[in-house]
Amino acid sequence: MPVELKTPPSDDWVPSMDDLPFHRLGGEEEVKALANAFYDAMDADEPALARLHELDAQGRVNAGTRERFGLFLIGWLGGPQHYMERHGHPRLRMRHGHLPVDTGMRDAWLRCMRKALDARGISGGLRRFLDERFANVADFLRNTEG
Repeated sequence: MPVELKTPPSDDWVPSMDDLPFHRLGGEEEVKALANAFYDAMDADEPALARLHELDAQGRVNAGTRERFGLFLIGWLGGPQHYMERHGHPRLRMRHGHLPVDTGMRDAWLRCMRKALDARGISGGLRRFLDERFANVADFLRNTEG
């Protein structure tokens, strides 16, 4: 019987109901690891952005913030809606409305997310898809000129 060779996932991947980003990333634990890598990058490289969050005794973005963002990402990427079950609708613009989000803050946020995606080894079509989605959301949250 011939050996069936598995072909690597296509580099031109796009999401579908049968192949969501949540699953492609590896599920809940991997998405939470991405959220933690994001805040690790923020703590290390974007201290002004980190200070906009609640910090722990070591001056790092606290565990509660990391957990909430992880839950948000799980649902946003097509996984279980744990965030909405616990915190209600994300209402991103409302929840960020008290902060002046300009292009500099948007770009700092995106730098952290790119570093997190790099740290988690996310590449190819999935990376392109996520880069675009994160850029769209980050730009949507801008509420200040500049």
